[in-house]
Amino acid sequence: MSEIPAKATESEDPSEGARSRPADGLASAVGGALAADGVRSGDAMWQSSPPGSIYDYIKVASFSIGPDGLVDQWSLRAEHLFGIPADRAVGMDPIEAFIDPRHRERGMRKMAEILDGREWTGVVPFRMPKGVEGERGHEGLAEVYVMPTRTEDGEKAAVCIVVDVRTLRSIETDLAASQAIFSQSPFGFLLIDPDLRVRRVNQRFASIFGGDVDDHRGKGVHDYLQRGEADRVAATLRRVLETGSSITDMHVTGFVPGSDERRHWSVNLYRVHSGSGRPIGIAWLGIDITARRAAAREAAAARRNLALLNEAGARIGNSLDLETTARQLLDVVVPGFCDLATVDLYQGLLAGDETPPGLADGSAELRRVAFASAVSDAPFAGTGVPVAVGAVHHYPFNSSCADALRTARPQTVPGEDGGLVQSTLAVPMVAHDTVVGLVQFARTKGSEPFGDRDRDLAVELAARAAVCIDNARLYRREHERALILQRSLLPPGDPEASGLDIACRYLPGNVNTGRPSEVGGDWFDVIELPGHRTALVVGDVMGRGLRAAVAMGELRTAVRTLAQLDLEPAEVLSQLDEIARGLGAPGGVQQATRAARRPREADLSEVYLATCVYAVYDSVTRRCTFANAGHLPPVLVEPGEPALMLDVPPGMPLGVGGEPFEEVEVELPEGALLALYTDGLVESRDHPLDEGLQAFVSALSDPTQPLEDVCDHVLNTLDTHHGEDDIALLMARVQGLPTDSVGDWTLPREPRSVGRAREYARAQLLAWDMEPLVDTTELLVSELVTNALRYGEGEIRLRLLLDRTLVCEVWDSGLVQPRRRRARDTDEGGRGLQLVGLLSAAWGSRRTPRGKTVWFELPLPGGDTSLTDPAEALLSLF
Repeated sequence: MSEIPAKATESEDPSEGARSRPADGLASAVGGALAADGVRSGDAMWQSSPPGSIYDYIKVASFSIGPDGLVDQWSLRAEHLFGIPADRAVGMDPIEAFIDPRHRERGMRKMAEILDGREWTGVVPFRMPKGVEGERGHEGLAEVYVMPTRTEDGEKAAVCIVVDVRTLRSIETDLAASQAIFSQSPFGFLLIDPDLRVRRVNQRFASIFGGDVDDHRGKGVHDYLQRGEADRVAATLRRVLETGSSITDMHVTGFVPGSDERRHWSVNLYRVHSGSGRPIGIAWLGIDITARRAAAREAAAARRNLALLNEAGARIGNSLDLETTARQLLDVVVPGFCDLATVDLYQGLLAGDETPPGLADGSAELRRVAFASAVSDAPFAGTGVPVAVGAVHHYPFNSSCADALRTARPQTVPGEDGGLVQSTLAVPMVAHDTVVGLVQFARTKGSEPFGDRDRDLAVELAARAAVCIDNARLYRREHERALILQRSLLPPGDPEASGLDIACRYLPGNVNTGRPSEVGGDWFDVIELPGHRTALVVGDVMGRGLRAAVAMGELRTAVRTLAQLDLEPAEVLSQLDEIARGLGAPGGVQQATRAARRPREADLSEVYLATCVYAVYDSVTRRCTFANAGHLPPVLVEPGEPALMLDVPPGMPLGVGGEPFEEVEVELPEGALLALYTDGLVESRDHPLDEGLQAFVSALSDPTQPLEDVCDHVLNTLDTHHGEDDIALLMARVQGLPTDSVGDWTLPREPRSVGRAREYARAQLLAWDMEPLVDTTELLVSELVTNALRYGEGEIRLRLLLDRTLVCEVWDSGLVQPRRRRARDTDEGGRGLQLVGLLSAAWGSRRTPRGKTVWFELPLPGGDTSLTDPAEALLSLF
């Protein structure tokens, strides 16, 4: 059809000029399409149109009319346009078949003119002929070009070319809309041909990459993108062209002319087809997302920083240990924030000093407490000589780190040439307006450098860690002070007692877990009493901290004082109960006693409660008297027998008041093992008290081993690593005085008993091979027996005890205690007790169930304490 010239002649009808205008539209549309295909309308050459040309979009058909005015040839396009097959259309009168009856008369005249040899062009309304079943066909509007021809016989005929005007107008509208969208789009729009060359670009694309729109024709993606990115995009374009699958939101990175800024685009690709469905290229629609990517990076960085701060808040400060807190900080920041990090703390602050020398100018010694690396285990060397963890060092005065410590402001330290580190942030750790140390964050080469946002985040992280570290430091200081106080109140060294082999253990809370904790109020004591007796004490003040440790110290001091008065165990606990009630009252014991008679409305925090077991062991009789104030029962292991818990009435805890305490006396066989302990040994969150007591009793299965080994076995067997409470363990093995180390005589109440007492004492000392003590002992025994005769009642009993010292006791039934006084120069008597005090190492008196006992003690010969010469002592009295 392209060989037929499109020539229009003037119409006779005045309205035909208007009808001929669509022909101009057809010509312009065809011309535009040809121009789009690279053929200009003025070219003096013929162009054949292969399938996929403009005629695939407009509906064009042809048929011929014979000399009789009937259709004698019907093309395939006519079949598609009118919907009538050729076998039906041939022989039809086109005027009768397609023209409305109202226009048939005029159509007949035009047909006659055409068959008379005249060309005609115009727009004709038509309708489809009725179908086979009589349905009415649709109506249309066609532009008709009729050209007269002749048959082989020379008769006149005509060839008709028909164009569907409505389809043409729709195409014109679509072309205009497409042109407007393409040219006015705010996005970069490209049409790429099957050879992956740019066929057409819009003005937006040209304004970004420079030049006119025509300057971009024929270019490829390698002309716009770097090689690696261009290869990736080209492969994607080929895949879209081959498969027809569209690509949505493909990110492309490159540069625009005249700028070094990396740009980012989001590109959508889809394959473009001709009217016949043949792929003719790819459409590229791109939008610049550089700003959006930057905003997304900022938002992601903000979210990452917020998540880092949340993680820091959750993980840092869970422990009150300095080193653990520092490691927690590094666990948070490496590798999420930096590649390497260290924490240095002032050595003086770690040692407990408030203001170590050089703190103000940053020259004080620091100790490296933590190091973390995501790239290497080597010591951190971002700011100078590598420093190992635990090493003490200091920074040069002119260094950036020292400046950060002085000014309490972060400093950026550039990395050294050839080193691993790109840059380091030296951030001081400030807590309560005090610099406690320095943390360094470093990033290796190739990482993103630190920015202002990173600096602010580093300061915040360092500040949070500094507060936690300062709290841990203060807590450690208070804990150590309380622990020192507590240990100072416990018996120093290994306690010794007459007739007992002693072993003890004390474990502060959390000592085995490595975590600092508050000290507790557990204590034990071994107190030597007159007559080779020993008081064993174990107690536990309820609560923890310095308050409990101080209360424990007061109670322990009170116990030792009461023990020296030689009171009975039940009476000792009664006095302790009064003292414990007075600890929480401003007025002391009396105020507490008055308050106990009124309804108690005091704050429970001021109530001091404690449990205690107090036992007095007599090495001569091997009898032990127990009294218990709410404490766990003692455990006794007799030779060859299983361990058992003694049935000692528990009583009420100290500080409750109002209830008396009971005593239980038990005879302990030779070699028996006695164990006193606190609840931390047998109770924890994971092990109930009954379980722990049973385990403790079972652990004492072999009491014949050395006491130190028995203590270690108990601690290793039981759950002593929970760290929830202090643990006190006091163990004693019974070793009574041998009968040959005891001299016991009863003297009648007569003057001759004084001489007999001297004779008995001399004979016994010579039998013990203690001749150096004979004179002094005779003199002192004479004085005590004389006093018993003059001021006492009933028969007199003399007892000598030999153990680590020599003890002499004089018993009588009198209740009046002797009182030492200083005699005047003119007094003839009153110097006997003064003489006892001068010659003996210690002396005293105590009440007994049947009277009183006056005693004195002498050191054994060859010991550290020398004997006093009796003559010099007598002369010193005058």
